[in-house]
Amino acid sequence: KKPEHMTHLRGNVLVRKDHPRIVFRGYIDLLEAELLLAWHTAREEGYAEVAATLSESLDFVRSLIRCDVLGEKKTDWTLAGYTPDELREKSHHPETYFGQPHFMATGEDSATLLAVNHVRAVVRQTELAAYSAFKEFDGTMSREDIQLALNRLSSLMWIVMIRLKAGQYSKG
Repeated sequence: KKPEHMTHLRGNVLVRKDHPRIVFRGYIDLLEAELLLAWHTAREEGYAEVAATLSESLDFVRSLIRCDVLGEKKTDWTLAGYTPDELREKSHHPETYFGQPHFMATGEDSATLLAVNHVRAVVRQTELAAYSAFKEFDGTMSREDIQLALNRLSSLMWIVMIRLKAGQYSKG
């Protein structure tokens, strides 16, 4: 019988519920919930393209947990049509690509922008949990693919915020 303070890591392997991999999976759950709320907000405000990006991002996050559980690698992917390298480049130079400099969100921004900002912050926390879950004793990462995927998801959320701020999404 499984004790209540333990859970399945994979198959019949039991670990404490505070095991770093279980903490990471809890952050994935939180990230999924935040993506759903942001998706709903974008739909309610009429931002269909933002909602579609958030839906795609939700599927992407769900694929990461599959990769973790099954030991699969996350390779050769895009998000919102961007490669990982493009996400990094465009998020680091938003004025060049989107005509909008870096900014700090305020309470005057749209509910959609603020919801996406919240998702971005949760992605960052999930990325830290992934680091704890997958770091090796020598400081290397056993799952650099998941670490990269989360980092670039954060970049995508920043790009969505930039484009919202620049008025580049139409309401429909």
